[in-house]
Amino acid sequence: MTHSPALTTAVDRIVGNRALRYSGMVGLLGLVLLASMGLSLRLGSFPTSLHEVGQALFAPQDSEIAFIIWELRLPRILLAVLAGAALAVAGAILQGIVRNPLASPDVIGITSGAAMGAVIFLALFGTTLSVHWLPAAALLGALLSALLMFSLAWKHGITPMRMVLVGIGLSAAAGSVTTLLIVISDDTAAMTAYVWLTGSLYAAQWQDVLGMLPWLLVTVPLCLSQARHLSVMALGDHVARGLGVNVPCCRLLLMGCSVILAGTAVAFAGGLGFVGLIAPHIAARLVGQDFLRRLPVTALVGALIVLHADLLGRVAFLPKDLPAGIFVSGVGAPFFVYLLYRHRDHSR
Repeated sequence: MTHSPALTTAVDRIVGNRALRYSGMVGLLGLVLLASMGLSLRLGSFPTSLHEVGQALFAPQDSEIAFIIWELRLPRILLAVLAGAALAVAGAILQGIVRNPLASPDVIGITSGAAMGAVIFLALFGTTLSVHWLPAAALLGALLSALLMFSLAWKHGITPMRMVLVGIGLSAAAGSVTTLLIVISDDTAAMTAYVWLTGSLYAAQWQDVLGMLPWLLVTVPLCLSQARHLSVMALGDHVARGLGVNVPCCRLLLMGCSVILAGTAVAFAGGLGFVGLIAPHIAARLVGQDFLRRLPVTALVGALIVLHADLLGRVAFLPKDLPAGIFVSGVGAPFFVYLLYRHRDHSR
């Protein structure tokens, strides 16, 4: 069977236009992210000009604000970008695996497990061990929560519905344990836990950025390599198996990546909720449902959400420095209600 030259030209033109639009969208979001990072470097309790920021970045030996830029603002900005991207990609993967637009690390218990691990550390070892072990405790809590969810949901394999139901139960249980530990802890540990659970990037350091970056460099490319399988799995397990996808192994691998991404983000940036829910939906509106195109855009959107939330927390209520999680939740909670009602209307 042969195709006419006109049809071939039309198909090539459509594909080319889609690729051009996608490249333009990624480029635009990248430019907005860079501009937002520059604005965040300027603003704070000690506002600076673009010239002063540039001098501090490229000639720190001649700048009087080099310490403010390099040690206070830049690590915080980079950590916000990394944490937002990690949570967003984790949420997109979960929505693809579970095939539910309401799925996110918050819903299935990953975030709650990380929070429980961090609060256990603060309550039991906060006075004897260095606070630098807090991210490790949070990541361990996220991994243990995911393992427990898999073990409870396994019955001749794992289905998305069982994952969600078990995850919701584990999230509630972990939240109860976390609340109990905060109540019985001393005032210092309880205050630290409250701020951390809200999601705060306050006092971020370069060691936090360098501690989180390797996890993203390993897991994000791995997720991109499995993105096509994820798009096929969204059509259903039977269709995916018919097209040659090893569904259990692929689901397990992607779930592990999601747990690592969400766990490390919560470990280093605190309990930032709703990012993994909001960002994938915005990305889908911008570039469609194909996960190969959607994941990079999701990461950029998530980075922008957390970066702007942290910027608001730093400058909107000076001299106070509010946690970024307050502003993310302020947008995320109504967005979740909107998705819930829309999903209910579509399911009728």
